[in-house]
Amino acid sequence: MIPLALGWSDIFSFQDYGELVALLSNSIIAGAVLGLVGGLIGVFVMQRDLAFAVHGISELSFAGAAAALLFGGSVVAGSIGGALVAAIVIGLLGTRARERNSLVGVLMPFGLGLGILFLSLYDGRSANRFTLLTGQIVAVSSPDLGWLIGIGVVVLAGLLLMWRPLRFDSLDPVSAAARGVPTRVVGLLFMVLLGLIVAVAVHIIGALLVMALLVTPAAAAMRVSAGPIAVPLLAALFGFVAAVGGILLALAGTLPVSPYITTISFLIYLGCWAVQRIRGRVRRTA
Repeated sequence: MIPLALGWSDIFSFQDYGELVALLSNSIIAGAVLGLVGGLIGVFVMQRDLAFAVHGISELSFAGAAAALLFGGSVVAGSIGGALVAAIVIGLLGTRARERNSLVGVLMPFGLGLGILFLSLYDGRSANRFTLLTGQIVAVSSPDLGWLIGIGVVVLAGLLLMWRPLRFDSLDPVSAAARGVPTRVVGLLFMVLLGLIVAVAVHIIGALLVMALLVTPAAAAMRVSAGPIAVPLLAALFGFVAAVGGILLALAGTLPVSPYITTISFLIYLGCWAVQRIRGRVRRTA
């Protein structure tokens, strides 16, 4: 039996790397926008206990993108439409955590099954089917980049405009309602923003792995800080590093982009977890 040897050259190749970076600059820019905005919105996702909802929205976004692929429409527009439908339904009907989790549990298999149905009827390139689930780095055209940047700007502007009431409602919804904050409206608007950024994430990292950029960076930031300014800044930084770093590694590799992004994101989380444990031991010792 001949042993199989796997070298670094089989995984990474930096030949003509500069040309690849210039050629796929659209994807790098899109990843940077997704990492920054996804990290920021992820803070509220964690505070509002919506990590499971992110996955549910991504499945409906996948179904919308698959429908657009089947009928010859814009994949970006299809993913946005599916994500917004899911986000609005969850925002309107899932006001309580138990109701929301049950609703997401219903939407997830429906969206995934619908997406698989559309893909099974699609007779185009098989690579197009695979990238909807696991992401891609080569199909971000200039029009798509305009859409993605525009969505990122809208989500960022929306977060900044409603930052204070959203933060108040996320940390203490009972007191926020007593102080006159329109919690239902705030919650629904946030779900719309979340749906938009999930649609962008599906286009870059795939429907199955969106939480690597919309949950993990914020969860890591909360491990090492509790400051109202430090946590969002760290989450945005971690999301940016994971997205852009993963794309840059994928350009030199032979694997899809998603394993690189998820691995970097997970390593950041492990590092923050280790820092938290070390701090705890130092405090107990002191």
